[in-house]
Amino acid sequence: MAGKSTADIHHHHTRLVLKYAFISRLVLISLIVLWRSLLSPYDTSASINPSCLSNTTSIIGLFSGSNSYSKSDSPPVLLPRLASMIEDSIVWDSVYFVRIAQCGYEYEQNYAFLPLIPICISLLSRTVFAPLIPFIGQRAVLGLSGYVLNNLAFVLASFYLYRLSAIILKDSEVALRPTILFCLNPASIFYSTIYTESMYALCSIGGLYYLMRGSNNIATLWLALTGYARSNGVLNAGYICFQTMHTSYKTAFVRKSVGGTLVVLLSGALRSLFIISPFIAFQAYGYYNMCVGGSSDEMRPWCKARLPLLYSYIQSRYWGVGFLKYFQVKQIPNFVLASPILSLALCTIIHYVKLWPEVFVSLGFRESSPNKGSVASPMPLGRNAGSKSVGFQSENRSNAGQGDSLRWRKPALREENYAVQPSEDESSENPGFKPIILVPFILHLVVMVATAFFVMHVQVSTRFLSASPPLYWFGSYVMASPRLSKRWGYIIWTYCAAYILLGSLLFSNFYPFT
Repeated sequence: MAGKSTADIHHHHTRLVLKYAFISRLVLISLIVLWRSLLSPYDTSASINPSCLSNTTSIIGLFSGSNSYSKSDSPPVLLPRLASMIEDSIVWDSVYFVRIAQCGYEYEQNYAFLPLIPICISLLSRTVFAPLIPFIGQRAVLGLSGYVLNNLAFVLASFYLYRLSAIILKDSEVALRPTILFCLNPASIFYSTIYTESMYALCSIGGLYYLMRGSNNIATLWLALTGYARSNGVLNAGYICFQTMHTSYKTAFVRKSVGGTLVVLLSGALRSLFIISPFIAFQAYGYYNMCVGGSSDEMRPWCKARLPLLYSYIQSRYWGVGFLKYFQVKQIPNFVLASPILSLALCTIIHYVKLWPEVFVSLGFRESSPNKGSVASPMPLGRNAGSKSVGFQSENRSNAGQGDSLRWRKPALREENYAVQPSEDESSENPGFKPIILVPFILHLVVMVATAFFVMHVQVSTRFLSASPPLYWFGSYVMASPRLSKRWGYIIWTYCAAYILLGSLLFSNFYPFT
């Protein structure tokens, strides 16, 4: 990279990221096709597709008013073998997403699957891939649309992870490592099939990237979309709350502006509400469809609750999800299956909290003590991360010349900027990493880990946590450390490769995985 400008390095790394992401998806799809051709599926019900209920419309009909396709209206397809291959690959939760895109929310349990994926699938099937319906049929086109959508979303999520990491870590070369690790993450099978992981990762990581750049309005829009993809998208409002807390504190006690403080608080409250509103709106939509207009005797039990939350009822009623409900002897194998990702997440949390305990305990209001690493200490992830040097900078190299592309963009005390960003002057004087910036990421990870371990089906942890950037920052740090890289690098890569192979084998053939 000698002699290259920062922009050239950025463009080169961006091309590498897109290349790795694209190749990793080709490998996953090839594995799916290979295992499907070599083995017989455990459950052969994937191709069953009864006609839609007459009283429902497709999910896209919510916007266009179009009726759902009727199976009886579909003429014979011209490529039945290709159609059958695509339809047979629609397994597990993919069945629900494709069915909702085709027929709408027909049954109560369908409301556990949020509408972002079905809406996007239905839109693609009616526009870009509509000419393929005579060749492979409408359901196969829906499946193909889902595959294309999620694989493309994964490539874009990888791009945004690299850009976010470059901002956080202040080094484009170091930012490349966690992005490559993400391209080969152990939940990769779910990023290449019709699941929510790719779209959620794209919206959440993309939203965090824009938030760190100070584009709060764009970030809020992206983070709000996560609430249409997965229920835990509401947790992303925590980033806005953290920003609002610090910005309002500075406005009130540094600038001593009462009016400015009220503006910051109101703006933060509105943005947070905007992020959680999609999930709330969908619950209201479910309540309207399932509870309004029926007699009291016919109403479902959750309709009569003081807080009629459909999602929680479905998760508990149909899937047995609840606090400590999974703590059973027969579930020990599933805890073992989830133990690698939970261990990595726990080590990530402990590592960063131990580095800067004052910062985390005070939620970023106190700076690190000098003996633990100053506020301007470099991020412990990278080139020479040994016992004495925890930073990514070499002794003879400073990243102060990285250029404007890696610097924070706007003054810290302006309301529209992220509260933990240093100003341009601070960046010039102290180009090192600011540990306060990790606090909301780690807090978010703590809540996610606790939810996965104590509430959810624990084996889902592998994909549930896979969109959390700190996991890849810490994993890359471990693999780059001279003391740890040989042993732990081998373990991490083996873990990723094993879960990719195992996942593509089991999941694609309708066997239980995670």
